[in-house]
Amino acid sequence: MATVTFKNDIVCTLGGTEVNVGDTAPVTTVVNCDPMLQDEQIGGEGKVQLVVAVPSLDTGTCDAETRRFNTEATSLEGVEVITVSMDLPFAAARWCGAAGVADIKVCSDFRNKDFANAYGVLLADGPLAGLTARVIFVIGKDGKVSYKQTVAEITEEPNYEEALAAAKAAC
Repeated sequence: MATVTFKNDIVCTLGGTEVNVGDTAPVTTVVNCDPMLQDEQIGGEGKVQLVVAVPSLDTGTCDAETRRFNTEATSLEGVEVITVSMDLPFAAARWCGAAGVADIKVCSDFRNKDFANAYGVLLADGPLAGLTARVIFVIGKDGKVSYKQTVAEITEEPNYEEALAAAKAAC
């Protein structure tokens, strides 16, 4: 099983089924915060998706990351950008309103952790158990994962440029 660290000294195991580049992306359902409680599909064929898993919007790193992808989304023509956390949709909607985030889909996996388990990003142990790790996937129009970035230290931001370039290349 894969692992990430929290504050550089606590190792957290990732649970679920690990998905890697070249794999068919599992089709899962998450819950959008706008429109409230609408189901959103991750995976499948026919569109490019940049899927950004974060532990919680209510942390500095996740806040910064989600704001950055919201800003960058306008330059990603033909790419659906979805941020997924375990935050309740109501809390995510309040956060989006306060942060001015409106150009991406901000979704929750709170109902049954389908996304986190199907993509192998569920923190299975440690102080953040039950949340998602900081992982980015690009899913191509063919329904396959063309890019994956697991941020090894969960308190750090991802390599934005690499992720954005992968999303643009998938179009």
